[in-house]
Amino acid sequence: MKLEEQLIQRSGNKCELCQSEEALTVYEVPPQSVSTDENTILICETCLSQIEKRTEMNSNHWRCLSSCMWSEIPGVQVISWRMLNRLNNENWASDNLDMMYIDDERLAWAKAGADDESDAAAEFHKDANGNLLQTGDSVVLTKTLDVKGSSLSAKLGTVVKNIRLVEDNTDQIEGRIEGQVIVILTKYVRRQG
Repeated sequence: MKLEEQLIQRSGNKCELCQSEEALTVYEVPPQSVSTDENTILICETCLSQIEKRTEMNSNHWRCLSSCMWSEIPGVQVISWRMLNRLNNENWASDNLDMMYIDDERLAWAKAGADDESDAAAEFHKDANGNLLQTGDSVVLTKTLDVKGSSLSAKLGTVVKNIRLVEDNTDQIEGRIEGQVIVILTKYVRRQG
């Protein structure tokens, strides 16, 4: 029986973390050299995108850890410990981490793959209302902006399409206004749509 089939059978075709039945995928819990049913779990896209920090952490989604942290499956235990650590500023997560039992070998595995960011959340580009911004989004200016080094003035309400995120600064995006690429502070934009 293939590994994926084993995981589907073991999980009842549900995410082994949050029990969702949608967009399931096989996830190998790092670091590993060989995939086995002990170090591989079946998870949904919502869990995966937050584990891999492709989307912002939704702490309410992870309340499922209160039950899955008791799983006998090593991979589920390791991910539960890592996510509880990332959420340790939440009282419920901190309490669960205190109660959780994980043997020394699995704890070493969990720590080996954890990226020591328990107190520093991943940084994301957000608009003036706190909405997540992505490359390709369209935004509306919430303030008239004078462009430095130019006579251009970007008016309040101007729509800027197909923005790019400034990689090393979450307070800035790039956009094209009147044919000119400019840097715009995220606090002066609202995501459209």
